[in-house]
Amino acid sequence: MRYRTLGRTGVQVSSLALGAMNFGRIGRTTQDEAIAMVDAALEAGINVIDTADAYSGGESEEMVGKAIVGRREDIVLATKASLPMSDERNHQGSSRRWLVTELDDSLRRLGVDHVDLYQIHRWDPSAGDEETLSALTDLRRAGKIRYFGSSTFPAYRIVQAQWAAREHHLGRYVTEQPGYSILQRGIETHVLPVTEQYGLGVLAWSPLASGWLSGAIREGRDITTSRSTFMPHRFDTAVPANRAKLDAVERLAALADEAGLTMIQLALGFVTAHPAVTSALIGPRTLDHLHSHLAAADTMLSADLLDAIDAIVAPGTDLAAHEKNDTPPALLNPALRRR
Repeated sequence: MRYRTLGRTGVQVSSLALGAMNFGRIGRTTQDEAIAMVDAALEAGINVIDTADAYSGGESEEMVGKAIVGRREDIVLATKASLPMSDERNHQGSSRRWLVTELDDSLRRLGVDHVDLYQIHRWDPSAGDEETLSALTDLRRAGKIRYFGSSTFPAYRIVQAQWAAREHHLGRYVTEQPGYSILQRGIETHVLPVTEQYGLGVLAWSPLASGWLSGAIREGRDITTSRSTFMPHRFDTAVPANRAKLDAVERLAALADEAGLTMIQLALGFVTAHPAVTSALIGPRTLDHLHSHLAAADTMLSADLLDAIDAIVAPGTDLAAHEKNDTPPALLNPALRRR
C-alpha cells in the first residue's frame, strides 16, 4: 500500500480508501461482512474509512462504528452530511441548524466523539458559504471534527468557498471528493486543476464507474450488478451513452489483457496515477470484491499505458455527462432559470 499526504493537512492516508456506501441495505452487506471487510482492509494497510449519514439512512455509519471498536485511533474516519435524511424539509442541506444537529447524530451512530473529516455531500445553493463554513469552523473548534471538506462540488463553487473562507476569516475546505474514472474524466478539465491550485486532498469516488470497469460487464453478457437493480437506466445498452461506455470497456479490457492486468487494476491504477488524486475510494459489497480491489494497491501504470487509455477515452471527457452529480441546480430546475 502506498501513502500520500492529505492535501496540506500533514495526515498520511492510504492510496486506496474503504468506502462504506454498500454497508447495510444499499449493498445488502451484513454487519459480520462489514467487520470482515474492515479487518481485511486495515490488515492490507488501508487507513481511511469513508461513510455518510445518508447511506442506508444511517445504517452504514452504525455498522462502521461497530466494526472499528477498539481501533479508532488507527483510522482516518470520514463521513458526510447534506443529503435528505427524511421528508422534513430542514433535515437536509448545509445550514448551521442542520449540520450541528446531524453531526451529533452521526457521532452517536458511529460511537465516537469526533470524526477526522466531515464533508458536505453536495453543494447546497440555499445556504451561503459563510453560513456553512462558520458552522464547520465552530464544530472544529469544539473538537467534534478535525478537518472539513466538500464532495462533488463544481469547480467554481470550490473556488468560491476558498474565497469566502479567506474573506470571513473562517476555516476552509481541505479536501474535495469528486467522481472520477476512466469513463468519467470531466473533472480533469476544471476540478482537479483547482484542487491542485488550492492544495486540497482529493478522495475520488466511483473509480470503477459503478461496476462498468470491474471486469464483470462485457459485450454479450447480462449486466447484473448491484447498481443495475436500482439504476437500470445507467446500464441499458440501448441508451447511446451506455453503448459508448460498453464500447470503451471492450477496448480497455483488451488493453488490460495485453498489459497482464485485471480491469480493476487498470481502473484503480489510472485514478491513483493522477498527481492531484490522494486516494481512490473503493466500495466493495463482499469480501471477495475487496480482495480483488486490494490486488490493485500497488499497481502503477506506465506512461505508454496511460497514453493508450487516453486514445480510448480522451482527457477531460465524460462518456455519460448526464450522470454527473455536479450540474448546477439552475440547469436541472426550470424554476431557477425563469423566476
